[in-house]
Amino acid sequence: ALHARLMISAIAVGVVFLSLYVLAFVLIGHRRFPGDDWVRAVFLLILGTHELCAVIVVPLIVRTVYLALRERFDEHRRIVRYTYPVWLYVAVTGVVIYWMNNHVRPPG
Repeated sequence: ALHARLMISAIAVGVVFLSLYVLAFVLIGHRRFPGDDWVRAVFLLILGTHELCAVIVVPLIVRTVYLALRERFDEHRRIVRYTYPVWLYVAVTGVVIYWMNNHVRPPG
């Protein structure tokens, strides 16, 4: 029961974050990461893999939750082996992107 509550909370936080991110993007727009050096190249590499994995993780999460709700726990455990590391990568790189965008090269 605790696991289910924590996972539902994690999904809710993710949905709220994604909604606020899209809203901010619509209202504020996009900002180019400044510079043309290796730091920007690293930033773009992290950003690119983050975006790719963020797209991939959505159907994985949907399938993972579906299997859990249907109590198909063997299949649920099998797909979680992929869902969890991809989700974790997206979460961690999101923080790294925020840090790089706002602290390594803050807006001028």
